[in-house]
Amino acid sequence: MHGYVLVRCFFVAAVVYAATLIHPIEGHVGFNFALGLSVAMLIVLIEARLRDAAVTKLFGGIIGGGIGLMIANAIHAGLSWADLSNSKVQFLYMLVIVVLPYLGIVLGARKGEWLEPAKFVSLFQDARPQRRYRILDTSVIIDGRVADIVETGFLDGTLVVPQFVLKELQFIADSSDALKRNRGRRGLDILHRIQKMAGVEVIVSDADFPHVREVDLKLIELARSLLGRIVTNDFNLNKVAQLRGVEVLNINELANALKPVVLPGEQMTVFITKEGKEHNQGVAYLDDGTMVVVDNARSRIGRNLDIVVTSVLQTTAGRMIFGRFAEAGAAAAGHEREEPGRRSRPAAQA
Repeated sequence: MHGYVLVRCFFVAAVVYAATLIHPIEGHVGFNFALGLSVAMLIVLIEARLRDAAVTKLFGGIIGGGIGLMIANAIHAGLSWADLSNSKVQFLYMLVIVVLPYLGIVLGARKGEWLEPAKFVSLFQDARPQRRYRILDTSVIIDGRVADIVETGFLDGTLVVPQFVLKELQFIADSSDALKRNRGRRGLDILHRIQKMAGVEVIVSDADFPHVREVDLKLIELARSLLGRIVTNDFNLNKVAQLRGVEVLNINELANALKPVVLPGEQMTVFITKEGKEHNQGVAYLDDGTMVVVDNARSRIGRNLDIVVTSVLQTTAGRMIFGRFAEAGAAAAGHEREEPGRRSRPAAQA
């Protein structure tokens, strides 16, 4: 900071000394001293204001001022036939030389942000919005939940169905296995449903990669070529695509994120459907498919129970909730409280 002050003082002293030495104003030396000091202070003030200005604005002002000066010189040369002795012509020349550089500096400084590399490159790019491609794989089409997500508008962009995925669906639909055949036909019905949705763009891509045999790897190559994202619920495809630098939209992850938050100690009502693996356990399921394992509930299969959540286990495959039968827990707690009383009464009678 002190260095800047010394440099400014030296600059002011130099300008004042030059003004008193050259005498631009005839008369007393005090007038020249005042002129030099005023000019120096004005320049220092401008320098202080420009110190916090962005570099792009400074470059913009310099470029704009230079362009304005070039235009002014061009106009001056084009009006060489005019009578320079006329005061009106002289005033016009003065306006051109002063106004055009001034406008160039001001406009250049205001638009200096366009000299930033990102915005400068965007001037030469297509300003139209880029299409965002969402490539559907076989598993997510057969799953069917993607249709509901698309219908609600949460999955935007252009949906791409590769031709090799359609062939795989058709192969599954023509299978001799009844279960596979139903799954394949369900996938084709889901595609027809999505195509009929209003405002949803669905395209069938004929792109194929003969050197790639596996369908999952073909999906990854297609996503790379389209700069799109793969929509899937296949855990293995999700991992492989991420390793290869392709973004994935996993339906299962979305479903897990939308499940209600349950904390230990909260109470809930569940319907016990079957017995658990451990002794005296019962198993229930929430509406979203979350498994609830309840202690002391094996004898309550086929009934609604009020339980207390003890812990929540989050895994890559989903979430499991562990709880205990509330009435059983309360009875056990009451039994523990009752035992000391039973032992104290004989002591009192003694």
